[in-house]
Amino acid sequence: MEKLDGHRVKILSKIRGIYTIIEFVVTVLMVIVLMYIFRQSTHTIRKTWAWMQTYFMGFSIKQTGIPLESATLLVMNHQSLIDIVALEKIYPKDLCWVAKKEIQDIPLFGHIINAPRMIAIDRKDKRSIIKMLKLGKERIEEGRVIAMFPEGTRGRGTNILKFQSGAKILAEKLELIVQPALILGARRVFDSQNLEAHSGEVHVIYLEPINPKEDENWYEKLHQTMQERLAYELANTSSHR
Repeated sequence: MEKLDGHRVKILSKIRGIYTIIEFVVTVLMVIVLMYIFRQSTHTIRKTWAWMQTYFMGFSIKQTGIPLESATLLVMNHQSLIDIVALEKIYPKDLCWVAKKEIQDIPLFGHIINAPRMIAIDRKDKRSIIKMLKLGKERIEEGRVIAMFPEGTRGRGTNILKFQSGAKILAEKLELIVQPALILGARRVFDSQNLEAHSGEVHVIYLEPINPKEDENWYEKLHQTMQERLAYELANTSSHR
């Protein structure tokens, strides 16, 4: 009976995953059109969309800690598309995401970078760093906060992957105040690789901000801090199951 129930849950999660990806693609395309039409309201449009996603996908967001008013670079671990949804919904300022150029190159969908004036970088092109610094400076001067996944790719949520150099370069060259955040539970809500979705809770934890000018080893320590807090949170969650 347990095996049968488990099989049913698996099938339902697959059906829910297919529904989620279809709903996600359709609503993102609608949002792109709206952002081109209402260029001065892209932040409001994205926040409204993110709120709708929590309803359509059936998940809630728990927040621990507070976003620092003076932070200009937000760095997070990456598990799922839901990471972006969660931050767009709860973060008070207009985020400017740094994404891989491959996303920008996707037909139609790639306009999710262009319409809200996000930043796309090509890791194979060294000139892309110069472009990132130039656009990053412009976005910050506009009052936006740069958002990055320093791991550079999605992990399984059980550990923090090796950090790429982009966030370090951006923070040091532009003298940014960095606030790390941990995201837990997003992969269970929507696992795009296995196309599975469940209802549940995404937990966003804001950690203490960092001023890179105060410690030359700040990037390595940032990774260590995030890894230690993630391990603590996972162990604490497991002990209460």
